Amino acid sequence: MRYRPLRFGVTRAVLREGADGVRYLRAEQELLPYEQRITDRLVHWASTDPGRTFMARRVRQADGSTGDWRKVSYGEALASAMNIAQALIERGLSAERPVAILGENSLEHALLALGCLVAGVPHCPVSPAYSTVSQDYDKLRHVLATLTPGLVFAPDAARYGKAILAAVADTEVVLAEGALDTRKTTQWSHILRTQATGAVEAAMRQVGPDTITKFLFTSGSTKLPKAVINTHRMWCANQQQMRQSMPVLAEEPPVLVDWLPWNHTFGGNHNFGLTIYNGGTLYIDDGKPTPAGMAETLRNLREIAPTVYFNVPTGFEAIAHAMKADEVLRKKLLSRVRMFFYAGAALAQPVWDLLHAVQEAEIGERIVMGTGLGMTESSPFAIFITNPDVKSGYLGLPTPGMELKLVPSDGKTEVRYKGPNVTPGYWRAPQETAEHFDEEGFFCTGDAVQWIAEDDVHQGLKFDGRIAEDFKLATGTFVSVGPLRAKIIAAGAPYVQDAVVTGLNRKEVGALIFTTAAVRQLAGLPDDAPLKGVLESEGVQRHFQQVVNDLAAHGTGSANRVVRLHLLHEPPSIDKGEVTDKGSINQRAVLKHRDELVQAFHDDQLPFTLKPGRVTP
Repeated sequence: MRYRPLRFGVTRAVLREGADGVRYLRAEQELLPYEQRITDRLVHWASTDPGRTFMARRVRQADGSTGDWRKVSYGEALASAMNIAQALIERGLSAERPVAILGENSLEHALLALGCLVAGVPHCPVSPAYSTVSQDYDKLRHVLATLTPGLVFAPDAARYGKAILAAVADTEVVLAEGALDTRKTTQWSHILRTQATGAVEAAMRQVGPDTITKFLFTSGSTKLPKAVINTHRMWCANQQQMRQSMPVLAEEPPVLVDWLPWNHTFGGNHNFGLTIYNGGTLYIDDGKPTPAGMAETLRNLREIAPTVYFNVPTGFEAIAHAMKADEVLRKKLLSRVRMFFYAGAALAQPVWDLLHAVQEAEIGERIVMGTGLGMTESSPFAIFITNPDVKSGYLGLPTPGMELKLVPSDGKTEVRYKGPNVTPGYWRAPQETAEHFDEEGFFCTGDAVQWIAEDDVHQGLKFDGRIAEDFKLATGTFVSVGPLRAKIIAAGAPYVQDAVVTGLNRKEVGALIFTTAAVRQLAGLPDDAPLKGVLESEGVQRHFQQVVNDLAAHGTGSANRVVRLHLLHEPPSIDKGEVTDKGSINQRAVLKHRDELVQAFHDDQLPFTLKPGRVTP
């Protein structure tokens, strides 16, 4: 089956041998010159096409629904950013006293971030969940203590007021809507009305490649989140690397419909950045790949046709199923999209196959599913596929200007990064920084890789899990968690959100399963039935009994034979670091915080444990 035409920038690599089995891999293509400041691209588009829409978001109604699109042009964005920059300069803000943004993606959030970039004042998009979902605000307090911000922004008092009163001390608070009864706040309109002076132009001239743009916090697993330093050089280099690896970005101004949160590098650096760098338009999607949020995403995709579309696997799964019955969605989404792209977790092959089947039926060709590997510390783009024939787990080759160091580690191969897009370190954490760079200055990712084809390095790499996630059974046999986890998710699709692999120091491998909302279809119970009852229903247990039977039957040894499953009815906790607000499950955090359950699971003390051939009630 043919694919909709898409060029690939990097198709050949250069491999050199080092000592002790270490190998070094880079793209044959060199990195071309790039801007010194991300704001140079904003100024460029505001000068050459000031009326082009930079960003849009639906207007929120009083009842919480959303209405028509409110748009901001490039010319308007630059003018507002300069006014905001003046307000920040007047407050004497700096890297030591940056701006903390507590809110979700919004036009106000975008303009404030641009104002910070213009003024040379770092900002930090803080996970909204730390303020609106968390019950103890411990992570919010940690973030603010690390940053010592000089200004905190929140979109409204109603949703963020409690967190502000609990965690924000004497710092100035700016609110887009509402006010707090017990403390003074500044209205967002006041910041916007500040008139730019010559001080803004002077501040812009002082911004250089090493000026910090933002701090992005890691999700945190067994430790508290770390603040990753992002500079103008990192961001601009990475955007140029993306243009060369994904030439589609430079062929026409990209149009995005995007929900990915800006406190994560995928949404905040990758997608926000490619919009500015390439003169694109980003439609903020207030939906989310959850049962409650997908309706808004689907509504937006029925109206706005993206040229490239980014999402996480659970989002693509929901879209694939929706397209089967929704003709308007199929026609609009597939009308001009040149590439799909996923990241954040593994995309199960059945979902991939369903997407292709729907595409072939509707337009007679497939859309390339782009993917690769990256992280917050690499801005994030690092590795990208080399051809359209992609399978689950494929990564590809390093982007131009990056060098990969492939280091043998306990039977696996760790990939390490060096390049202009790699962070100089973690803010106010010199020991953590030193621990993450090796003696040659490569950043140690902890990600494991294999060759797609041992005899052809130009095909590139595929994912082989995380070094730290792997463990040994009591027999001394290593369990490779990444590939096994992907196998479990595929076997249970579309009812498995994620699988946490267990069995450390045990004789056999098990898996704890977080299910998707689709699992309710198997139960035959009312829609509002408690999840525990749904998971323990005969229909659900019967289905997953077959899943564990199949997994056990197809295992070739103790390290890849899953012989017990348990369906988790307690959702992952963001306070405990078990899940990010993108919906990604943190394996280590789940195992740490549910250790008693894991031990009971393997000691046959946990009700409704599924084993091959039977159910233990």
